[in-house]
Amino acid sequence: MTDSILIIDDDVRLVDMLRDYLTRAGFAVTARHTGREGVEAALGPGPGGGGYGAVVLDIMLPDLDGLEVCRQLRARGDLPVLMLTARGEDTDRIVGLELGADDYLPKPFNPRELQARLKAILRRRRDGEGGDVLRFGRLEIDPGSRSARIDGVARTLTSYQFDLLLALARNAGRVLSRERLMDLTRGEELEAFDRSIDVHVSRLRAAIEDAPAHPRRILTVRGAGYVFARVQDQA
Repeated sequence: MTDSILIIDDDVRLVDMLRDYLTRAGFAVTARHTGREGVEAALGPGPGGGGYGAVVLDIMLPDLDGLEVCRQLRARGDLPVLMLTARGEDTDRIVGLELGADDYLPKPFNPRELQARLKAILRRRRDGEGGDVLRFGRLEIDPGSRSARIDGVARTLTSYQFDLLLALARNAGRVLSRERLMDLTRGEELEAFDRSIDVHVSRLRAAIEDAPAHPRRILTVRGAGYVFARVQDQA
């Protein structure tokens, strides 16, 4: 099965190079060069918007910037977003992750790393679509529909946040380091912005905890990582 990728970047030469490289690697690649065109393509008619498996999104665009594009995509669904940034500042990466980007890659980058990250994003999405429903008190996690509910009400999660929640829940009671969580969610060891896991956990807590500042489900183990507690709260 060919994976369909949407690239949103105004650097025509870079896009042409990535299109050639990823096409040879077996991807079907569509490109748009402005933020508005990218949003329209990503959210087009059909299942999953335009039917793409993932979006590669540059942060610097001539109309809507990548952060606004990511915000609009997240308001409409959980299509995986890999953000590109040339700024090299942690602040931009954190903001992108907080807006719902699943991963990021600073420019300049090796096309092989982009390919590896895209394959990892698509693989974990497919891997997370099977398995029994997990129940922890009021929280229900359904791998089949890739949804999380509390008291039957769906909680809004990005693709990566759901994968992170599923990895933690399937290892309930076990302390998982940041490195182990990256391995479980990305599917392979990749050089990554270490604190990105912390940002994703913070957003995940905001979605599923009754009091995110005092979490009961996803606990921090100082110096070690995170652990998913088997909370059996009252419905």
